[in-house]
Amino acid sequence: MNTNLDRVMTANPACCTGDTPLRDVARMMVENDCGEIPVVDSRDSGRPVGVVTDRDIAVRMVAEGRDTASACASDCMSSPVTTVQNTASLADCAQAMEQNQIRRVVVVDDRGAVCGIVSQADIALAGHDRTTGEVVQQVSRPTAH
Repeated sequence: MNTNLDRVMTANPACCTGDTPLRDVARMMVENDCGEIPVVDSRDSGRPVGVVTDRDIAVRMVAEGRDTASACASDCMSSPVTTVQNTASLADCAQAMEQNQIRRVVVVDDRGAVCGIVSQADIALAGHDRTTGEVVQQVSRPTAH
């Protein structure tokens, strides 16, 4: 499974900074038909400092009754963010997803800047049935709380 990540990843994903209003982050998800927006540092380096998922918004903000109207990305982002280099193999990417039990992984370039995202669906569409099954099984495994 030596598929290049650039063949399967969503390249140049929409990103935000920690001070981006949460409403704007949610709109980005709608406009880009995605469930995760990388949060990058505000110094124009494009380095990821976290991610906001649709689940983060639902669980950390809405379910807790927090004020979503005045919230920003940093109020509910998941951090630290798991990343893989754009030179990594699809197998390495799948392994990172399994080990961290995440459904999406941020891809970074040689400067550490966000350049893509790989999701479970991307792996499935790449046509590696065994790998897809392993990723789904490991990511979905219940964790001890």
